[in-house]
Amino acid sequence: MPSAEPNTVVPERMVDLETARAAHGGRIDQLARKLMVGDPLADAVIAELDRLGKEGRRLLNAGLTDGLESLGPHPPAAIAALLRQVEAVPSWVDPAMLSRGERATISVPPLWFQLCGMSSALVHTYSSPAIARLLVQTGKLTTMAPRRLLETGMWVRQATAPGGLLRGAPGYIATVQVRLLHARMRMAALQHGWDSAEWGTPISQVDVARTWLDFTLTPFHALATAGIELTGAEDRDLYAYWSYVAHLLGLEESFCAEAVDARSARVLLDLLDSTTAPPDDNSRALTTAMIGAQVDALAGGPRPLMPRPALEDLIHGLLRRSFGDALADSLGIPVSSATPFLPLLALVNSQSRRWQTLTADSAEQARRENAAGPSPDAVAALVPGGPAYHRHLHGDTADPAA
Repeated sequence: MPSAEPNTVVPERMVDLETARAAHGGRIDQLARKLMVGDPLADAVIAELDRLGKEGRRLLNAGLTDGLESLGPHPPAAIAALLRQVEAVPSWVDPAMLSRGERATISVPPLWFQLCGMSSALVHTYSSPAIARLLVQTGKLTTMAPRRLLETGMWVRQATAPGGLLRGAPGYIATVQVRLLHARMRMAALQHGWDSAEWGTPISQVDVARTWLDFTLTPFHALATAGIELTGAEDRDLYAYWSYVAHLLGLEESFCAEAVDARSARVLLDLLDSTTAPPDDNSRALTTAMIGAQVDALAGGPRPLMPRPALEDLIHGLLRRSFGDALADSLGIPVSSATPFLPLLALVNSQSRRWQTLTADSAEQARRENAAGPSPDAVAALVPGGPAYHRHLHGDTADPAA
């Protein structure tokens, strides 16, 4: 059992504590404690919904759409507590920022965000054995990977769209629904023999922090290796915006308050990665399934980008370029024949990006063009029954992760 300060329970999933402590000091003990913490507000709502049934779900969905005040003088206690928290916009949030949307993500061509950003985000999430174990236990890989890819992409588009996080807007509702899906999965795991002494609380605060980094630092690092780099202003705006997403997801502010740009976010990522065991068989299975789903999505349309084998090889190369050979090897990502050509591809993207961001007008024009793709509603139509984070709050609680 790893050592920590007195009275701190350290889950067995934490590794190399002394080495990590030399770099991060007392934050290691904070990390150990947060591995045992879930999301009490969201957990209480799930218990309340199970008790109240259809009426509870109706009230919650009405509250998300129209606000707590719409529920009258005596709303259910747990639902009211959650709504108070998400409706209390922190003082540091700029309303104009929410109206503009998350401009860094919108500035990236959708094809490249899907090909490079989304792939790297999900693969890095899966590299955590604890997260991978939970996902494999609660879903079928053959059906889960395509759904998760579609649903995650739809959520990101809703959450980053101009005005998407304003109260009652699609991104605001979807983000809180994702939070409650995490709580549903946490309850299901604990009811089915999850070993908290070994793995910590399922979808702990640490796991949510990792996921948050996988939609800020991880995808934009991958995009940078492909030649699509953010300006300093875009980088700062990215973390300011996603700090509000973290608030809605129930991530404690202490985790992301110091992550104000890519440089400071890397410190947090190192804290998490340095105490995480190497990827396991579950991580490799999820990675393989996700890459297969990504290839199917990009090669299965009426005008595929390239033949399937070449596309799969390209994704392997992009992931290896982003993560490095050591992590890629441990995730089972094959060596790519595209690797020698990726620097040239990055150069082409870099030149295109330079012209795109040359002036404020050209950057805004690029964002408008990128935002003109299929709407989240059109993507939702491709997900049978709608996304899992929506379904489980509308009466379908079976297979919450599938």
